[in-house]
Amino acid sequence: LRVDGREIRLFGIDAPEAGQMCGQANGARWACGRAAARALRRLIADAEVRCRGVDEDRYGRVVAICHAGGRELNAAQVAAGLALAYRAHSLSYVEQERTARAARRGVWQGRFEKPWEWRRKKR
Repeated sequence: LRVDGREIRLFGIDAPEAGQMCGQANGARWACGRAAARALRRLIADAEVRCRGVDEDRYGRVVAICHAGGRELNAAQVAAGLALAYRAHSLSYVEQERTARAARRGVWQGRFEKPWEWRRKKR
């Protein structure tokens, strides 16, 4: 996410990477990383994005909680099943993840690799 020219990483969540594929209940594969990016773009649409920085990561990105159109983007992505609660950094979005998992939304509809595991294998 870019806001005012700064690269932002959403705090407390980890979404599938652009090239990451996930499984569906019927065994088919889908581009879950691209779907997560599209969903974030839809949430933002033409709304003003406001972010509150929490930290800075090792790549120099601002780690933030962001809002657009009256919604918190971090929570919305996890609730849609298009990001996971990143427990290594926060427990803030665990409840949204539990709800998405129970409803089999997004990545929870089938088998997938957690984004941090997928990245580790790609290195």
